Amino acid sequence: MSLGQRLFVALQYALPQHGLSGVVFRLTRLRLGPLTRLMIRAFSWLFRVDMSEAAEPSVAPYPSFNAFFTRALRPDARPLAEPGAIACPVDGAVSQLGAIGGGRIIQAKGRDYGVADLLGGGAALASCFADGQFATLYLSPRDYHRIHMPIDGMLLETIHIPGRLFSVNPATTATVPRLFARNERVVALFDTTLGPLALVLVGAIFVGSIETVFGGLHTPPRAKTIRRIDYHGHGIRIRRGDELGRFNMGSTVVLLFAGATLDWDPTLKPGSRVRCRLGIATVRA
Repeated sequence: MSLGQRLFVALQYALPQHGLSGVVFRLTRLRLGPLTRLMIRAFSWLFRVDMSEAAEPSVAPYPSFNAFFTRALRPDARPLAEPGAIACPVDGAVSQLGAIGGGRIIQAKGRDYGVADLLGGGAALASCFADGQFATLYLSPRDYHRIHMPIDGMLLETIHIPGRLFSVNPATTATVPRLFARNERVVALFDTTLGPLALVLVGAIFVGSIETVFGGLHTPPRAKTIRRIDYHGHGIRIRRGDELGRFNMGSTVVLLFAGATLDWDPTLKPGSRVRCRLGIATVRA
């Protein structure tokens, strides 16, 4: 790791992470006309955003930077994986993926963290995934920032867990212990034909908010204690490939499956690019 990267990580411990993220939340929603369009063009050029995939490829119709950042894709831009495949929930890159061993998830080389910590400390819930499968998927600023379902599922519960807002880029992931179990996050729990499924939407510095199609804006406001919402009996079923939520600014999704029921695509490894709705795993017969 370079000196600059080490300084960037060290600085994050001292920064007012939530205060800065609150400022970004407000700024990205301002409607500034020509200035907003200039910001979007500059951002698109800097991060090489492919606007040809967007449902609205022109800059002019986006009233705010956040509207651009959470833009929809063309209906044909991400065809759904073949029946039976696990669909990737996001555009981004693989951080880590594989088997959960003894209730521990690999964060980076030489670093891991507990499933129970990630899910808010519930031992009974964590035991469902103790020997399951996981994938950690990182969204960069250039990526599409809506999150889609990997498999049909019935919503059971959401858990909003307060925490820090460290960056989730590769340098910070390799350095900050238990990063994904320390940052603020929203856990969405589903019942599926493969058993319990958890999608953990991890916040990060400058990630002004996390929202879902069923719960709206989960953050802000910032919670001080763990907040649970029970959806048992509500009949909220989300089909494979349908939108589940979005990040207002980029972050990471941790995907947890119970049991050793999946075979990940063997071409995937840390750093591999992935696209939402395309296949990333197959279900064992």
